[in-house]
Amino acid sequence: MAETLLQRRDVLYCAKCGMPPEYCEYGPDFESHCLPWLQKNHLPVYTKLFGDRKSKGSGDDDNDGAVERPSDPWTTGERLTAFYEKYVPEKIDSVPALLEKYEGKEEKLFVALVKKYGPEPEDPYYAYSDDEDDEDDDSVERGVSDLAIGDKKKRRGVGAKKTAKVDTRVIIQKISRNKKKAVTIVVGMDTVPDIKLKDVSKAFSKRFAGSSSVKDGAKGKEIIIQGDHMDDVAAMIVDKFKVPSDSVYLDMDGEFVPFA
Repeated sequence: MAETLLQRRDVLYCAKCGMPPEYCEYGPDFESHCLPWLQKNHLPVYTKLFGDRKSKGSGDDDNDGAVERPSDPWTTGERLTAFYEKYVPEKIDSVPALLEKYEGKEEKLFVALVKKYGPEPEDPYYAYSDDEDDEDDDSVERGVSDLAIGDKKKRRGVGAKKTAKVDTRVIIQKISRNKKKAVTIVVGMDTVPDIKLKDVSKAFSKRFAGSSSVKDGAKGKEIIIQGDHMDDVAAMIVDKFKVPSDSVYLDMDGEFVPFA
């Protein structure tokens, strides 16, 4: 009669009560000793058997099914132990020898195991971390968004109102109306910052003892001064209104000549 060979199977025993984890709960020290030991040393087994059990004395029904987050990720030994517990629990005793054999090449070992058996068990530490990182990212995005809104509300002065920058360019020309009468026309004084055209017109009128007025022209606002005062007007614009001389041009028969 042929002998039947039984395959050896390694059984995990609790270090606190001496029973297999499936029977720990029938002992008196299950919650105070067995559960903490099993959670710390054999988390995959703990999660599989007791993951839906709430902690003793929690008193919070909302925490049913919650597993306490590990304080650290699995070590290499714990990763390998979890892998063997999932796929080949009968070879779990070989874990220490494998760690010694593949010291410094652990990642290559895991790559080979994944190809042979399947994906690694998920480390609960990273499972919790992913959820918390998503929440952190959301809170950061909200914070940045709120900060941006707050900045817009608090900004004052230059940043509160943006104005288009316009290059200063003043053109002075003489137009003869009759043989003996002429007027001087100034175009572009509205491109000079921080001045009012009416104030400029009054200054011209006082300086040249004649009429001066502001009117809309084909090229924008014009200041029309009675008389031929091209050079004097240009000098006054540079000296009194602080316009750079290279921004002031004299219209000489259609040719713009810089006053500078």
